[in-house]
Amino acid sequence: MTTSYSPSSSILPSSASLPLRKVNDEVFMATDEVIRFDSRYVDLIKQSAAKNARGRARICAHRGPSDILHEMLIAIRSDSYIRPHRHHQKVESFHLVDGLVDVVVLNEDGSIADVVELSHQGNFYYRLDLPRYHTLLIHSPVLVIHEITNGPFEATQSDWGSFSPAEGSVEVTAYISQLRKEVLLRKATMSIKES
Repeated sequence: MTTSYSPSSSILPSSASLPLRKVNDEVFMATDEVIRFDSRYVDLIKQSAAKNARGRARICAHRGPSDILHEMLIAIRSDSYIRPHRHHQKVESFHLVDGLVDVVVLNEDGSIADVVELSHQGNFYYRLDLPRYHTLLIHSPVLVIHEITNGPFEATQSDWGSFSPAEGSVEVTAYISQLRKEVLLRKATMSIKES
């Protein structure tokens, strides 16, 4: 699936015009004492996600990896693969800023446990405080979320679902395609049960 993002304005801010420090092509750190985000920041991370190889970008509102609270404004292209993962001793929440997404919560064997649809017409918030595998199926060209999680960041507090292919492997396309079909079937079944 190839999707492109074209910004709403032909003039986009550079990170130099905003109080940000660029860490790499995916990560910016807010530098103001009092942090506030407006549409310029959303446009910047959408533009950055559109350009970089992994299709994602973030602005960290926290000062560094050792902070006890991590807040990020994140843009993710629809063709970006978020490998199913879980966090140990972490709480994660998303507040939808722009786009449409299914947050897919998975069992140990990779089967679907729950699907949380986030949109401006329905749920706009999601929170997970148990170590459950989860991934994102993005239905808009670019998703923008405000994510909050507890720090400090330690890579050992997360692990990948062994039932899922590694990022960059040839099996990713087939895996995502199958997962999308399973989510659609689950939604159809739930819709029939609610009728």
